[in-house]
Amino acid sequence: MTVSPPHRVAIAGASGRMGRVLIEAVQAADDCVLSAALDRPDSPALGQDAAAFSGQIAGVAIGADVDAAVAVSDVLIDFTRPEGTMMHLAACVRHGTAMVIGTTGLAEAQKAAIAEAAQRIPIVLAPNMSVGVNVTLKLLDMAARALATGFDIEIVEAHHRHKVDAPSGTALLMGEVIAAAQGRRLQDCAVYERVGHTGERPLGAIGFATVRGGDVVGDHTVMFLGTGERIEITHKSSSRATYAQGSLRAVRFLAGRAHGLYDMFDVLGLR
Repeated sequence: MTVSPPHRVAIAGASGRMGRVLIEAVQAADDCVLSAALDRPDSPALGQDAAAFSGQIAGVAIGADVDAAVAVSDVLIDFTRPEGTMMHLAACVRHGTAMVIGTTGLAEAQKAAIAEAAQRIPIVLAPNMSVGVNVTLKLLDMAARALATGFDIEIVEAHHRHKVDAPSGTALLMGEVIAAAQGRRLQDCAVYERVGHTGERPLGAIGFATVRGGDVVGDHTVMFLGTGERIEITHKSSSRATYAQGSLRAVRFLAGRAHGLYDMFDVLGLR
């Protein structure tokens, strides 16, 4: 029996909240090994063992040399910020290293750059790697098709006080899934702000509301509001571990693939 070598996984943003959860998940996985840990050049964590925060030893020091990190890795998991992700993307293309991207707040031009890079390397791009969230997206697709007429749609999301983009990438993805299921484009029907005398609600609008505060990991509720009835589909995250486990499923999915742009529906077989 031939035993496959473990997936060599590099983690970007290694000293951040999500980075640490990812490192713990990789350390605990039988089929993965931490090959590199990246952080900003000005990070005080540079030079420290990547697992020092947990009292363990990974044997991998946190560094800032992106090319050196991806050169010894099969895949880079990136939950950083758009500008960092673009820099990491270029290095991965240079070295033929796969990417799992959970970064949110990407501009359209940045998404286009990722799609172009996917012609050379395999990439999983998803605003939310949670298995539960992606099952929720499938349910939203079904609901949006059945409730295409006679129902107003509102998306409410809540996150911790440190989150820098709004609405969340997951909320936007929910809106995109709903709009596509109804044969529309989100940019043509989204309403992101309401203040003052707004007038009557536009027919067919998809509204967004954002809450920021405390240590909320991530709550999302989609309301389909009809006459005399209301359907609510909610997903609540109590731990970032769910994002880490979904990311490792994406790592396994990418193994052996030469190139291509995928999302978590592909990873989970929800197409």
